[in-house]
Amino acid sequence: MDMHTVVVGTSGTTADDVVAVARHGARVELSTAAVDALAASRLIVDALAAKPEPVYGVSTGFGALASRHISTELRAQLQRNIVRSHAAGMGPRVEREVVRALMFLRLKTVASGHTGVRPEVAQTMADVLNGGITPVVHEYGSLGCSGDLAPLSHCALTLMGEGEAEGPDGTVRPAGELLAAHGISPVELREKEGLALLNGTDGMLGMLVMALADLRNLYTSADITAALSLEALLGTEKVLAPELHAIRPHPGQGVSADNMLRVLAGSGLTGHHQDDAPRVQDAYSVRCAPQVNGAGRDTLDYAAVVAGRELASSVDNPVVLPDGRVESNGNFHGAPVAYVLDFLAIVAADLGSICERRTDRLLDKHRSHGLPPFLADDAGVDSGLMIAQYTQAALVSEMKRLAVPASADSIPSSAMQEDHVSMGWSAARKLRTAVDNLTRIVAVELYAATRAVELRAAEGLVPAPASQAAVAALRAAGAEGPGPDRFLAPDLAAADAFVREGRLVAAVEPVTGPLA
Repeated sequence: MDMHTVVVGTSGTTADDVVAVARHGARVELSTAAVDALAASRLIVDALAAKPEPVYGVSTGFGALASRHISTELRAQLQRNIVRSHAAGMGPRVEREVVRALMFLRLKTVASGHTGVRPEVAQTMADVLNGGITPVVHEYGSLGCSGDLAPLSHCALTLMGEGEAEGPDGTVRPAGELLAAHGISPVELREKEGLALLNGTDGMLGMLVMALADLRNLYTSADITAALSLEALLGTEKVLAPELHAIRPHPGQGVSADNMLRVLAGSGLTGHHQDDAPRVQDAYSVRCAPQVNGAGRDTLDYAAVVAGRELASSVDNPVVLPDGRVESNGNFHGAPVAYVLDFLAIVAADLGSICERRTDRLLDKHRSHGLPPFLADDAGVDSGLMIAQYTQAALVSEMKRLAVPASADSIPSSAMQEDHVSMGWSAARKLRTAVDNLTRIVAVELYAATRAVELRAAEGLVPAPASQAAVAALRAAGAEGPGPDRFLAPDLAAADAFVREGRLVAAVEPVTGPLA
């Protein structure tokens, strides 16, 4: 566990905080202001609970059963029952980092003081995170409205000492045993608390935040691989000139063009497009890389704005307002988050598509401007990277299917009370797969482009210093260079890890300076 500590206040949680807790095991502490806000909002809920008038979530049933007034002696059972009944997920377990993000973001909302949860419940949530206890949460169960109900219910079940969870050693055990082993007492839920632990967009938001972090790395990596491919294809860097991009001022386009230009600085390979087989222009997949990569970057920026707004939100129903009112609302609807999750799947698919087109061009002797067929050592005896491109093409095809928006769907639930839902959890789950696939696609282009650059260097042409740095680092990481056919999967796996871990960007930045 990382000793870094994230302090949760009534507001101010950042995307970096989410990644630190979810991925890097940062500890969590509640600020004094958060504890005070929790106590103040609880006083309001307790006062309402003592009144004879029914208040949704405090003294009524839920969803389509909200018309029933619940007597005082049954309210603790009501809160336990909503957690138990809503913990109805099925399918494979979701990843540890997703569950930690889910719990942390629910704690963030609870700490805002708008949910009416007692301070001791919030502290138990922090203790479970700090103990490395990860509830077992399943793939299926959330419609993204009223938030991520089933996933959050499995987390709340762990707080009650019920269900199953994974310990810090990776072993799944009964949650009660894990709590006891860490000296954590199970919570006994009171009015509104069960509902407050379930009613948020925390799963889809956590996955959005982590996808954004991954995609930032991938877009910079794709700028580098596009530059390497341009170089290996003896293309022209003149299309990257700042003045050309200034007259179409999409911010991301200018950033990508600048990244590519810096990678290509000092190249002896570019500008040969008028040599043996003159070309007036490079192919679209080469020439338009900044436009495609840049449009994706702009989409990331918009998605980050939405994520920031959601991080600043207190998503619950009902909510406790500063003036003492407890009001029902529809803020749990996941549409804002669901839309951008789908937008990101679309741009990721298109980025994968243009990467694959450049890879195919590098391997085709009719379009590669003098490179050997499939970059093979002895074409015919050797197949070179022929099937690496097949693998990349299969991934691209899958990316296109994953780009179909989940948020365009809706299915009624809760006896038509919840008659329009966001499907945001589904959008987030498919985006995670898309990001994984995109990483592999970029890695295949990197592997092909570096091999092609090395083949050009063997002919006496001098690659850019940044290209040389990328080649050297990739080879040191275990992805071998040109030569006779060999077992290729380990090389591709090494390239995948190299891109995934941000090592491609790190390899070139000492030469280029920081890339955006």
